[in-house]
Amino acid sequence: MAEKTIDTQTGAPVREADYTTVSGRPVKPLYTEHDVHAEDLHAQLGLPGQYPYTRGVHPTMYRGKLWTMRQFAGMGNAEQTNERFKFLLARGQTGLSTAFDNPTLYGWDSDHPLSEGEVGKTGVAVDSLADMERLFDAIPLDQVSTSMTINAPAAWIFTMFLANAEKQGIPFAKLRGTLQNDILKEYIAQKEWIFPPEPHLRIITDLFAFCADHVPQWNTISISGYHIREAGATAAQELAFTLMDGFTYVEHAIEAGLDVDEFAPRLSFFFNSHLDFFEEIAKLRAARRIWARHMKERYGAKNPRSWLCRFHVQTAGCSLTAQQPEVNIVRTALEALAGVLGGCQSLHTNSMDEALALPSDKAVEIALRTQQVIAFESGAANVADPLGGSFFVEALTREIEEDAERYFKQIEEMGGMVKAIEKGYPQQEITHAAFEYQRALSEKTKVMVGVNEFVNEDETLEIPILEIDEAVEPDQIAKVKAVRENRDNVAVKDRLDKLEKAARTKENLIPHLLDCSRAYATEGEITQALINVFGEYREDSFF
Repeated sequence: MAEKTIDTQTGAPVREADYTTVSGRPVKPLYTEHDVHAEDLHAQLGLPGQYPYTRGVHPTMYRGKLWTMRQFAGMGNAEQTNERFKFLLARGQTGLSTAFDNPTLYGWDSDHPLSEGEVGKTGVAVDSLADMERLFDAIPLDQVSTSMTINAPAAWIFTMFLANAEKQGIPFAKLRGTLQNDILKEYIAQKEWIFPPEPHLRIITDLFAFCADHVPQWNTISISGYHIREAGATAAQELAFTLMDGFTYVEHAIEAGLDVDEFAPRLSFFFNSHLDFFEEIAKLRAARRIWARHMKERYGAKNPRSWLCRFHVQTAGCSLTAQQPEVNIVRTALEALAGVLGGCQSLHTNSMDEALALPSDKAVEIALRTQQVIAFESGAANVADPLGGSFFVEALTREIEEDAERYFKQIEEMGGMVKAIEKGYPQQEITHAAFEYQRALSEKTKVMVGVNEFVNEDETLEIPILEIDEAVEPDQIAKVKAVRENRDNVAVKDRLDKLEKAARTKENLIPHLLDCSRAYATEGEITQALINVFGEYREDSFF
């Protein structure tokens, strides 16, 4: 039993505890109308589906359409991941989300020396169009939306996807889905880059222009706070650095000559939902309000669809524990409910075993069922923004918004987000926040069930664990070598040469990447052709 002291305001007894959010934000014992600015309940709050969209991007929210249930999936080879896709679709999942292995995320082929030991381990290995064909075999790409979580080589993995759709006879205009394609957060948090920032930004802008003309229903980027948060950021840091990355992409595209309303409606976001229930809801509400205001007032977007901050939410992987893994189901349920009450457009729920391995069939099915319980049993989908007007939630929304604006100002004074990244500013801010959180756990001012309190001594693991067959790597290497032996290598060389030549100009690179993909050029070959022009990036040491 925690000791009690006397509250100085009320004279009533209170528990001795840490009354701050996961981010360390102080929380008062009670919120009243005095904590809410009058304008929050009028111009800054509004109604769902109306500017500034604090309460949601659609007037009816989930009464009109439930969020897309999109479990992140990928392991081993393309055939195994194709089986997982079909397993999830058969159990009621409504969208696909592809997890690639580390070599693919770095732009390497499976037989690259640095790929050794990593092929298929943390996602699916995709080396060429041949793998893409197997990955989406017998899946109707014009009927299910597909997300691909990849960044540095995103454009050429996407053109492999397009080439596969083309071979299936599906027009690009019918394809729906999202490409993560967010390189700035890689420099901040995840560290999977290839080139220096500017060439990556050029390719992203090229993709904006190409998709506006040819793949109009595709979300060209998912500007991601998820990995920033997983690296240890606070809720406000996640929001500020993510939106600042988004502003940077907008500015690059405008400078390249694109009309903001041509590409902005297809920008999307990806946020984390961490353990602090109300802080996460407030963060998501603040995101919509900030994005709408800046797009309208700062960048002059006139199409209301350009003002919408539409986002995917994933529950916090870093909040899961290897100890008592079944408890992770409860953590994930609360985080998922926060994402729904925050108004997400799609949602991934983590599986209980993800602190130990890639999800087993049993674990991923429970994670999907968690979403279905929230959607169909809890009543959470019946009302748009059900916590709107709550003194506490509105006060938190305003606080997080103001914190984000302070970060924007600091970053602009440094010369913008690219300059701030080069100086290590967001990296250092995140590291400091992560240190403070870990110290709170070590000192037990914050409780983590099963880790620093309520520990089961002599605990034994009682859930199934998925293991990737060691034969995956040699099999995948044999497949990529067979592709190189059986394709028209004269055509491949010609198209790679044209890509490299175009990279030395300002020509849009996407049509050339598509031609390379159609010819079965491998991911590593395309990467190398571009490295020949753009070089490779090395990060300075900041710590």
